Amino acid sequence: KQWYQRRVRDSVAVTENLVASTQTISGTGALRIGGEFIKKFHSSETIYLPTPSWGNHTPIFRDSGLEVKSYTYYKKDTKGLDFQGMLSDISQIEEGATILLHACAHNPTGVDPSPEQWNEISQVVKSRNLLVLIDMAYQGFASGNLEKDAYAVRKFTEDGHRILLAQSFAKNMGVYGERCGAFSIVGESESEAAALESQIKIVVRPMYSSPALHAARLVGTVLNDPALYAQWLVDVKGMADRIISMREALKSGLEKEGSEHNWDHLVNQIGMFCFTGMTPEQVARLTEEFSVYLTKDGRISVAGVSSRNVEYLAHAMHTVTK
Repeated sequence: KQWYQRRVRDSVAVTENLVASTQTISGTGALRIGGEFIKKFHSSETIYLPTPSWGNHTPIFRDSGLEVKSYTYYKKDTKGLDFQGMLSDISQIEEGATILLHACAHNPTGVDPSPEQWNEISQVVKSRNLLVLIDMAYQGFASGNLEKDAYAVRKFTEDGHRILLAQSFAKNMGVYGERCGAFSIVGESESEAAALESQIKIVVRPMYSSPALHAARLVGTVLNDPALYAQWLVDVKGMADRIISMREALKSGLEKEGSEHNWDHLVNQIGMFCFTGMTPEQVARLTEEFSVYLTKDGRISVAGVSSRNVEYLAHAMHTVTK
């Protein structure tokens, strides 16, 4: 316990027992619990998602009984963040509504705000008195540094937001098939956190009663053993670094093919996924002519790119985009 307290450093929310948490069926389960909790207890039944967002976000919250709306996030022209558009939209959201934010490695675009931009976003969100739900499915997969990838979560907590947090350990712990996650709420006080935890249990009980133990025990063992935790940090960074190196290799391969397009966004984006900017027609050609499969919006899973296939992928992408 003492080691754990040192690791969370100056997190007042943790050291003062302000966090109510429950184990969930991975990140998807955590989001659904969040949706049900908002529907049952929050004053507003409207949630705002970034455009675009993970495809499953809309059905999760819609099936929870919430009205799903959107705010500006991605700018196609630059293949980056439309920061001013994002702030403008958020500043016009009705007070009391819920806003969903991706903590890091935004899915599907791979575009994340900088720490300075997160600071501004936090203030605008606070000025509108919005309830914040943060989806953190890829901690460690963005930069390879858990601390850096948790910046938004910690910043919003420090700024006084009583956040809802949906976490997944499926990817960063390698337990995808075991479905391990957590749903947490930061309360105003220790007594409120206890009351929140009681209500979370009431939401969970009729849905799936309790999740399986296997992956949770694996995750708990790694997080609470100093030696295993240190080894895990090295492993996570190794995964993130490999993804980053494949982004660089793909960009280099396209340049070697003679592509005249600007592919800087391949390395500027971050995490498992990349919005290539390819059109549905170009994606269709990739599949039909080169047996390369990706979503129609041009999103590729960079984790599926390897030193063995990156040159082939670069050649295929150049052929359909030239």
